[in-house]
Amino acid sequence: MIYPNSFENKVGFTAIRSLLKERCQSPAGVDYCDSMAFSTDYEVVKASLISTSELVTILESGEDFPLSGISDISQLLATIRIPGTMIPAQELTQVRKGLETIGGLVAFFNSKRHEEGSEYPYLDEKARLLVAFPEIIRMIDRIIDRFGNIKDNASPGLAAIRSQLSATAGTINSMMRRVISRAAQAGYIEPDTNPAIRDGRLVIPVPPMNKRRISGIVHDESASGKTVFIEPAEIVEANNRVRELQLEERREIARILTLLADDLRPHIDEISASLSIVGELDFIHAKALFAREIDAHMPILESKPEIEWYHAVHPGLLLSLRRQGKEIVPLDITLTPHNRILIISGPNAGGKSVCLKTVGIVQYMAQCGILPPVYENSHIGIFSDIFVNIGDDQSIEDDLSTYSSHLKDMKYFLANGNRSTLVLIDEFGGGTEPQIGGAIAQAILKQFNGKEMWGVITTHFQNLKHFAEDTDGLINGSMLYDRHLMRPMFRLSIGNPGSSFAVEIARKIGLPDYIISDAEEIVGSDYINMDKYLLDIARDRRYWENKRLAIRQKEKKLEAQLTRYEDEAQQLRDSRRAILNEAKEEAKKILEGSNASIERTIHEIKLAQAEKEKTIEARRKLTEEKERLANADSREHPLLEKAPKRKKPKAVNDSKKTDRPIRIGDNVKLDGQGTVGEVLAIEGKNATVAFGILKTNVKLDRLKLTIARAQSGATNTTAVIGGATSDSQREHQLNFKQEIDVRGMRVDEAVQALTYYIDDAIRFNAKTVRILHGTGTGALRQYLRQYLDTVPGVRSYRDEHVQFGGAGITVVDLD
Repeated sequence: MIYPNSFENKVGFTAIRSLLKERCQSPAGVDYCDSMAFSTDYEVVKASLISTSELVTILESGEDFPLSGISDISQLLATIRIPGTMIPAQELTQVRKGLETIGGLVAFFNSKRHEEGSEYPYLDEKARLLVAFPEIIRMIDRIIDRFGNIKDNASPGLAAIRSQLSATAGTINSMMRRVISRAAQAGYIEPDTNPAIRDGRLVIPVPPMNKRRISGIVHDESASGKTVFIEPAEIVEANNRVRELQLEERREIARILTLLADDLRPHIDEISASLSIVGELDFIHAKALFAREIDAHMPILESKPEIEWYHAVHPGLLLSLRRQGKEIVPLDITLTPHNRILIISGPNAGGKSVCLKTVGIVQYMAQCGILPPVYENSHIGIFSDIFVNIGDDQSIEDDLSTYSSHLKDMKYFLANGNRSTLVLIDEFGGGTEPQIGGAIAQAILKQFNGKEMWGVITTHFQNLKHFAEDTDGLINGSMLYDRHLMRPMFRLSIGNPGSSFAVEIARKIGLPDYIISDAEEIVGSDYINMDKYLLDIARDRRYWENKRLAIRQKEKKLEAQLTRYEDEAQQLRDSRRAILNEAKEEAKKILEGSNASIERTIHEIKLAQAEKEKTIEARRKLTEEKERLANADSREHPLLEKAPKRKKPKAVNDSKKTDRPIRIGDNVKLDGQGTVGEVLAIEGKNATVAFGILKTNVKLDRLKLTIARAQSGATNTTAVIGGATSDSQREHQLNFKQEIDVRGMRVDEAVQALTYYIDDAIRFNAKTVRILHGTGTGALRQYLRQYLDTVPGVRSYRDEHVQFGGAGITVVDLD
């Protein structure tokens, strides 16, 4: 139930209904829009919302949904229900377009059906009732062309008649040319005179003085009387024949169209039923277009009352502000069975009434089957009633003042409300003496809560704020206000009551201080202090929320850095182990090659008939050498010197540092690191530095001069590891992509992934990268941007262009 009857006007839904009508392409679609109504049936609401969401998906996919060219042919079909009637040829083109649209929709949905079902099941349930009429389209095509003209070959009789008309017309033209030529030679008419047509007959324009010199029938004269139109006697019979043939042509066309109507008549009911379905699809299509325009989404629909909305906006206000080039402030609101009624307080013109209307129109849109402008993770329940009391309903005819009309509404709410009723009341208790008005409002609010009704109520009364604070089922809320800039922020904060900022606003508009001081004395210090306490509580809450958020971000950053360092340390250990194993294998190959050489030497000794004792001694030494090499640690053998060895770094005295600018060829250290590199090039504020065989581009302010020398790649462990990893670094740089996709990740996972990615981007001198995070609730986007604020190498970031992803993608510019 909706109360009052002017509900749609009060919340701004009338304009939404009009916008939907403008997007309908057929009168049937407009009729569906007019009949759209509030529903309390969960299944009906669900089917309507999902159908619209499916059509939004079709539109966003870029597929051509065949609704263009649709026209209302119901009235045309109704005219041929009586036998012997027909549809004019020109209007048959509309019938054909309508049937073609039906056929296009049937083909479209047939292409979306597979063995496992349809891609759009809710739309397909409606489309299955559509019937195509290809044979009727072919019949129409045989009779008329695309301009609505009857074809010559529509029937053999029509073809014969038109053939005779053409031949007779040719004869008349020849005869007319001869008559005109003789009259021109005789000087009765001008040489350049052309024939005209009067009453469907070919005539010659003749000056009045010569009208008796040309034999024929006078059919007309010009308005000035200076020209007489004469049908020459020679062509009267031929013109009579043309008229007869034209009448025969009309009779034949009427016969053809009547036969076509006879073929159409048995299918009128089927065609009308299909047209009704097309009208419903047109209505759903209009809702889908509107949903895309206001960024509406399919919420999580619940069968019981529930309000958990994220980024909700009033669609009318959204479109109005968009035309003015302004941004709307979205609303996040949650009501639960434990906190069913929200009491909103705050300054005048702070957005309380807009908040109230937003709740009303979003809930009403959802239960009318229109996708609401909320994020897709929002939960929307089904209410059996929505009651509103917004604006002034005073009536002279009904002898109602503002306050009495307000009480009349409250009486209706109490009599008809229940646990699935949503009440929306603006300026609760206003319009009468504040003390008794506040008391009556509190008593009514107590009854609302006792009935377990749901609601959003705005007020300035302190007693209602206290009552909400102390009563289960009620919760305070406030519209935030910037005390420094003295302007409303239009943001809803749930949990604490708000201040009306009456004193601050009075000062802002320039009310004399002595008046403000007198007012403060009249209400007393307790009231003023309580208002200040409310402000302080709200300020402290925002402060600690920001602090908690900052701490959480720092903790996640530290965890990410720790994980990164552990991974890098493990990679170094793995690299060292791999290098040692490689060195052992190479040493083994060298020993095997040496064995062959030694055996050849022994063979030569034998050939030289050396002493037996010396040969035995040589063999014994060879065996000992082989055993020593096999048992010795690879790091102790001279053949394995190429394996990494940890050398004790030499102490370097950097006391002779200088503040002179860094130049090409200087030895430098990276700030916070011990590795020494050589400056190869300087470009502006950046320098190219070689650390061993690894080259990198860093800012000059991160480099420090040193007298230590850069170590070569052949004599130290660090260089060996750098040489071993340079190929993987180059491969990593070649595989680096200009965008990262973190959609579906938790916030901590996304921040960790982004940390590594931004480090790589800075290291590889990427200038611009893109972060794909999606829209969602906006929380992931906010956390990632707060992390980007802490990265020194990030110059700026922004939303991607709307054509390439909009707010779902962040474009990052790097230094």
